[in-house]
Amino acid sequence: MSHGWLMAVVSLAAPAVAGAAEPFYLPADPTYSIVDSSRDSVRFALHCLVPEGDGLRAKSTFVDPQGQPALWHEFGAVEGVGWAANAVGGAIELIEHARFFAEPAVEEPARKLLHHAVHGGFVDAQTGFLRPYRDLSNGRYFLNYLHAERHDRWFCAGSAAKVALQYLWAADLCAGTPLGEESRACGMRLARWLRDHVEPAPNGWFPRRSYPDGKPYPFTATGDDRDPFFDGSGDGLYLLWLYAEMARRGEEGFRPRLERPLKAFLDAGGFFGSMNHDTYDRHENVCYAVAFRVLTRLADGGFSSDPEGLRRFAFEKCLKGLERFEMTDDRNGVATRGLLWMEASWDTAYLWENAEAALAWLEAARATGRRDWLNKGATILRAAAKHHYGPHGFLTEGVDWNNHNGQFAKVGDKEIPIHVGSGVFGAVNYTQPLLNNLHIVEPTLYYLRHFALRATREGRSVILDHEDNVIWRQPPATGLAP
Repeated sequence: MSHGWLMAVVSLAAPAVAGAAEPFYLPADPTYSIVDSSRDSVRFALHCLVPEGDGLRAKSTFVDPQGQPALWHEFGAVEGVGWAANAVGGAIELIEHARFFAEPAVEEPARKLLHHAVHGGFVDAQTGFLRPYRDLSNGRYFLNYLHAERHDRWFCAGSAAKVALQYLWAADLCAGTPLGEESRACGMRLARWLRDHVEPAPNGWFPRRSYPDGKPYPFTATGDDRDPFFDGSGDGLYLLWLYAEMARRGEEGFRPRLERPLKAFLDAGGFFGSMNHDTYDRHENVCYAVAFRVLTRLADGGFSSDPEGLRRFAFEKCLKGLERFEMTDDRNGVATRGLLWMEASWDTAYLWENAEAALAWLEAARATGRRDWLNKGATILRAAAKHHYGPHGFLTEGVDWNNHNGQFAKVGDKEIPIHVGSGVFGAVNYTQPLLNNLHIVEPTLYYLRHFALRATREGRSVILDHEDNVIWRQPPATGLAP
């Protein structure tokens, strides 16, 4: 699941010595592996799917460990393909998992989820305009996660670009089928709409939010104030990725849209402001990870006149920038060692962002042979594996080690516990089933494909991690897909 062309192999430094001497390191758990974790996340995602027409959809974008919608939350009464709902991205990860482990019983519902994402009315069949969320209480489609008429004045072009990419990647997975062609058509229509309508911010970068006609929307999500990161959000990185991907596929008119925003990004030393739509910070961990992944692809794909300089920026500025967020200890009695906190203004360790960081380090390790970067990627997967709860495989939205989210949410005359176990600190008692819960699947499969080893022990196939730990054993009468 590399999603795009492979990075060229570069040599930036000699491999570091691996192991416990590294401050950001977590050893493997012999009782519960990263594969166990990934499979539990898949199990929970499937538990949260319900019929919708000829397809399947998530019960909600925000659910508790039982898979029940958390209707008190702004994500609780919506579903769709947008940022937090992630139906297309979820379908991709389920299909990839199903094929790796030869589990057609997983691929069938995954295809039905994609069917809903394609035919559910999110991408306009004529114009390609995206309405990414559907309110489950009234069936209305909305431009953003707030799903309210008074806030339906903006959409996030970067997040829309990510959705377009996901439709294209899903089409590649389902190539040669009507569903694949329909997914490709959604992605192409949406990409072309973004190309033709999204206007840059005055500084040349992409705006964090746009009006429905594509003009820059300079305000916060609620529209109460100007957004201090209106022209400095990392969310615009997905537009760079989409435009490069469309150009790579031979589509006209996308390559010329890359030069100005890429120059603005590099001249500014990078834009790493919050890409999560409900936070406001100059430095968000996931922006550094996504920047690394995007810039290396641009460098390797021939989209820069100075590919070595661009690649150097990606490694030395973006990948290294992740180090500031590393947690090397367990904090306030919570298992945080091996995770990244998100940003100074909201320091919870959220899981989809950690999955993106794991991908960045694993891609860097594959490109360079750096063992320490491989350990960092594996460490995040091992740390995330400590935060499954309940009977269905639920993986928490985030690890709130500093009580940023508060211990309770007040709903009417009730107090709803925010943390597992109702403590002051702890894992959040809710998750996005197709995002925070599921996104750990992508770096896990990337790790299995590029760093794990297959062997036979006691007559059964096993998978070993890069430190010779058994992380998967073949169940009776089953095997891995070839």
